Amino acid sequence: MYLRKVEGPRAVALPDGTTMTRADLPPPDTRRWVASRKAAVVKAVACGLISRSFALETYALSEEELSEWERAVERHGVGGLRTTWLQRYRQLEVENGSSS
Repeated sequence: MYLRKVEGPRAVALPDGTTMTRADLPPPDTRRWVASRKAAVVKAVACGLISRSFALETYALSEEELSEWERAVERHGVGGLRTTWLQRYRQLEVENGSSS
């Protein structure tokens, strides 16, 4: 069996004991970004499966877009990546006076 040479690890162990592999990532031609796909990319970058620059280039993301995804997960969990909830979370932050 032939394995294509890739930079970095092929799989990483996550803090919860599960394993994440490159096969768990969305395809490079993804155009419809649902919360689970965004979360997979954020998790892969955070755990070192892929580099930030690889994610930006492969998925044609801007630095700001990926950073916003990371902030949303940090503040609200994976639910914060849902576009239908994004306005609600932002409104709650304004009401609570925690804008950053």
